[in-house]
Amino acid sequence: MINIMESIIKLENVWKIYQLGKVELTALKGVSLDIYRGDFVTIMGPSGSGKSTLLNMIGCLDFPTKGKVFLKERDISQLSEDQLSQLRGKIIGFVFQEFNLMPNLTAIENVTLPMIFQGVSEKERKERGKNLLVSLGLGKRINHQPAELSGGERQRVAIARALANNPEVVIADEPTGNLDSHTGKKIMEVLKEFHQKEGKTMVVVTHDPNIAGYSEKLFNIKDGEIIQNHLQAQKYVWNK
Repeated sequence: MINIMESIIKLENVWKIYQLGKVELTALKGVSLDIYRGDFVTIMGPSGSGKSTLLNMIGCLDFPTKGKVFLKERDISQLSEDQLSQLRGKIIGFVFQEFNLMPNLTAIENVTLPMIFQGVSEKERKERGKNLLVSLGLGKRINHQPAELSGGERQRVAIARALANNPEVVIADEPTGNLDSHTGKKIMEVLKEFHQKEGKTMVVVTHDPNIAGYSEKLFNIKDGEIIQNHLQAQKYVWNK
């Protein structure tokens, strides 16, 4: 039986300290939080607040200086790099502000790329990649390269790629940062729809308060600390 309150990602008293020559920079200060199955979470803070470092911890892309990070109840510090890479690849999909698409690959080739590393057969890769792109309204753009796509289309390809391995968690880093407000709103509606229809756990990291209205939980971060934790995000009006 599935425990709907299962903590998929858990941070316990996480500190991250960078050594810059003789200077120590403390990016995170004792952060503790739980992200549960089915959550839609926004982590919001201004530039320099520590939200990018927090994203790296939540996404298991880095290790804390102090404290613990758990991915499905497994302490990531106890895993080898290969074990962590495999586990992360199955559980987490990433959407980045800069899209991070391979410029010489077509849309479907970009989407199917993560599946290669998980050992998915070519037939299944192509079928799933096509279905994802069609579901995102890109059925006629499957064989187009990123340079031939608009910003909004590129971000939808990036979302399809994030969903390629059917992850339990999708982490989006400033997913509307390079888009105009109209296109940004459409991208957030796409993420919300996948959350509702597929039951995906969504974590969006942003500086934009408009995005918080799409989520169910809101963590505000400032100077490396969680300063507010809202179980129900306030509804913001998207600026026209």
